[in-house]
Amino acid sequence: MCNEVIKLLENLVAIDSPYFEEEDVMEYVCQIFEEQNIPVKVHAYYEEKITGFHGKNLLIEASCGKEGPTIHINGHLDTVKLCDGWSKNPCGEMIEDRFYGVGALDMKSGCAAAIAAVQKFLKTYKAFKGRLLLSLVSVEEGPYGMGTNAMIEDGLLADIDYSIITEPSAGFTGNAFPTMCLGARGGYGLTVEFYGKSAHAADPQKGISAALDASKFVAELENINYVEDDKLGKGAACVVAIDCDGGACSVPDKAVVKLFWHIVRGESPQTIEAEIKKALDRAAVKCRYEICFREAPSEGSKGFMPYVTEENNLYTRDFAQAVRDVTGKEANISYFQSIGDFNYLGTRLGAPALIFGPDGENYHSADEYVQMDTVVQTAEILYRFLEKTMVN
Repeated sequence: MCNEVIKLLENLVAIDSPYFEEEDVMEYVCQIFEEQNIPVKVHAYYEEKITGFHGKNLLIEASCGKEGPTIHINGHLDTVKLCDGWSKNPCGEMIEDRFYGVGALDMKSGCAAAIAAVQKFLKTYKAFKGRLLLSLVSVEEGPYGMGTNAMIEDGLLADIDYSIITEPSAGFTGNAFPTMCLGARGGYGLTVEFYGKSAHAADPQKGISAALDASKFVAELENINYVEDDKLGKGAACVVAIDCDGGACSVPDKAVVKLFWHIVRGESPQTIEAEIKKALDRAAVKCRYEICFREAPSEGSKGFMPYVTEENNLYTRDFAQAVRDVTGKEANISYFQSIGDFNYLGTRLGAPALIFGPDGENYHSADEYVQMDTVVQTAEILYRFLEKTMVN
C-alpha cells in the first residue's frame, strides 16, 4: 500500500482546495473510486441561511448484507487558504521523508490513508460483516463544519457504531506517533456587545465609554476559575477581536468583544453566559450589554460539544490492537484541545468517535509537512482494524 498512499497524497495536495473551493478535489476522488468500480455517492447540500454556499461531500457505503457493526471513517478534503512565508512548494514537495504542501498534514494525509485502506479492503474482501462508510467532506476548515453537519442532518450517517476521524492526532497533540485521541474539548463563538453614551473626548466623564468597559471586561477574563476535566483539561476563553471607534474626538458608544470559548464536559452555553456575567460584575461595567452567540445554519451547528470515548470500548480496544500489530508500539492516549468535525460525530450520532492520523508540523502555517512513513502506517492500521472488526 506504500506506493499507492504516496501517489495519492501527492495528487491530492497538487489540487488546490481551500474551503468553499473543493469542486476539483471532489471530482478527482470520485474518479479514482469509479475507476475501481466502487460506488460513490455525491451528496450535494445548500446552506442558505448564512453563506449561500452550494457544497458537495462524497460518501462510499459498502455492505454484504451480513450482520455486523457499522464502521464510519471520516476526513475533510478542504484546506485553509494559502498563507505567506512558504519556502517549500505549497503544491507538494518531498524532502527525505517529509512531504510538504498546503493540507499535507491537515488533513489530506489522513484522507489519503483512509482512501487507500478502504480501497484495499473492498478489493481484498468480497464478503464481510456489517457496513462500511467513508465520508469525505467539504468546508471543515471554514465555518460551522458545514459538510459533516449537512451529512448528519440529511440522515446519511445514521445508525453508526463507531467513527474514526483521520485528523493528524500525533501532529496536532505534539505526541509521538502513534497517538489515539479519545475525545476533544468543545467550543462556541460569541460576542459581548457594549452600549454606552457618546460625548466629546475633551469631557469623557460626560459619556459612558463602551471601549473602557470592554477593556475592563477583557481584563477580567484572566480571573475566570475554569472547570477542570480529568481527561480534557480546562476550558479557555480567547479574545479574537475587539471593535470600537469613537471617531476623531468622541467617546465611543459601542464596542464589540468577539470570543471563542473552549469548554469541557459539564459546560454549555449557559455556563459560558454565567461566567461572562460574573466577569462583567467584577469589572463593574456601566454600559448596557448583550451576550450574543454566533448565528448558525442550524440548531446542531451552533457550537461544538465536548466528548470523551472510553478506552475500554470494544472498537477502541480493537483499534489499539491494530496499532500494535502494525507498529509494534502501544498507542499514546491523548485528547484534542480544539474543535472540529469530530465533535459533531462524537456527540450527535450516539456513537463513540476516535481521532487517529499521521505526524508532522506547521498545520495552518507556512511549510506545513507530514512524515510520510506515518501516513503509510495510518493506512495500514486502518486496514488492519477493518479486518479485525469486519472479517475476523
